[in-house]
Amino acid sequence: MINPGATRAASNVPSGLATPPDHRLQTLPRGIDLSLFDIGQELVSFEPKPLPPGLDLRERCIEAFFYHFYPAHPFILPRDAFFRLRKERPLDHLEAAVRYVGSFYVPQAPTVALGLEAERTVYSADCPKDGFRVQALLILTIGLDGYTYQEKALQILVDAQDLALKFGMNKREFAFINGNGSAMLEESWRRTWWEMYIVDGMIAGVHQKSTFRMKEMPADVGLPCEERDYASGDIPPPHFLADFDEESFDGRDFSYSSFTYRIAAIRNLGRVLQSRQIMLPDKPTIDRIDAYLVNWRLHLPESKKDFINTEGQLDEMLFQAHMITEATTILLHREHSELDSSVASNVTSCAPHKPIIPGQSYNIHAAKTIQAAQDISKLIQLPVPLVKHTHFFTCVVTLASIVHLSCWSVLMPLVHDDDLKQQLRLNTGALKTLWQVWPSAGMAFGQVKGVAQEIYAAKKQAAEVGFWSNLTEEDVMRSMIEDQTIMEELELLQ
Repeated sequence: MINPGATRAASNVPSGLATPPDHRLQTLPRGIDLSLFDIGQELVSFEPKPLPPGLDLRERCIEAFFYHFYPAHPFILPRDAFFRLRKERPLDHLEAAVRYVGSFYVPQAPTVALGLEAERTVYSADCPKDGFRVQALLILTIGLDGYTYQEKALQILVDAQDLALKFGMNKREFAFINGNGSAMLEESWRRTWWEMYIVDGMIAGVHQKSTFRMKEMPADVGLPCEERDYASGDIPPPHFLADFDEESFDGRDFSYSSFTYRIAAIRNLGRVLQSRQIMLPDKPTIDRIDAYLVNWRLHLPESKKDFINTEGQLDEMLFQAHMITEATTILLHREHSELDSSVASNVTSCAPHKPIIPGQSYNIHAAKTIQAAQDISKLIQLPVPLVKHTHFFTCVVTLASIVHLSCWSVLMPLVHDDDLKQQLRLNTGALKTLWQVWPSAGMAFGQVKGVAQEIYAAKKQAAEVGFWSNLTEEDVMRSMIEDQTIMEELELLQ
């Protein structure tokens, strides 16, 4: 086992601890009473993949990576191809990153030590200068971001981007030159560029502490194929963004891969982020970007309208595309919605609080913001284990929760808020479930529940002092009893 206090092997390793303390409850914000959550063994309650007996812990982490994490970020070689390649050539740097993120799903694994080992390996002087190093850095980025180390993750992502540009991964010919005659490896290189593009956009969008740097990088990389084609190795010649942009409106029901619609969704997020860099967007700018979002939904081919395929499996790429689109809708419209966000000012686990100027009117921006938040809550209800989703879903659920909390805080008793409360229950339940793997979800879970508790207390106090004089005492009490029942189910009452 690696000594967590050991000196790094190379001076150019980004400063800071690679992973938080192994006990994940310690990642909650200070001052939160852990007795409110009482999750006990639920922290590791999801069903891990049954593994052959005799596998050592390090191999179990690699298997866990491919079973739990890989479907949400499928850019390195599929499992069987990866295992074949590691027999043919050393992949220590990539294996170390895979092992580290896989350890999140293995309760007995020494995550801290594996994180330090992965960092030292990819930043060591003798680490191969190849595309697999870019892949390793990208895996580290995603893992660290989900473990609440946002600044460290961004630093490593920038290193991965710089290395990719140095190698020319943004050029069409890179995949062919470095594919060793393997169509699957060529596809992996294309996916690596686009996955880095998506992760860069997601980090910029949900944390709001960086620019979408890769949006402006020139690239003519082929678009990814469907997941089933990648897994089988039967990979068709790639399409390109120019094809996608030209064929989107030609009237044909041509279907690109779900990964491609995910890329299109993140491009729309980039348009919102770009509009914010200049000034507060004016109405024509908002309308223009909103048209992109509406058109994204309208022009999805029929084959991409359902999340679940005929075998009952979730299309995770399509799920993320919708997740990104709904989050982008909130980011575009919330500032103009007049929905007072001050009540949720303490929900900062994903991004700093964004004050909204409150108003009296219910405008079109409010309607679009609320609808997007409701649609995010619906994504939670899909019949798929939540821990199979990307950890970025944590921040999207948190964003929707801020909208729900803002609405709930201004509703008096007996206003029809049952749906709203059910959506809050869905969101907090999802965050609690994601917390089984990702500490960032634990932070969001505590903050969202804390705000809900404050809102409930304020409503209770208003009822006690007779604030709602136009309602009978019996009506108010009945409403508050219903609220208290919801709060008890949320485990908010001590």
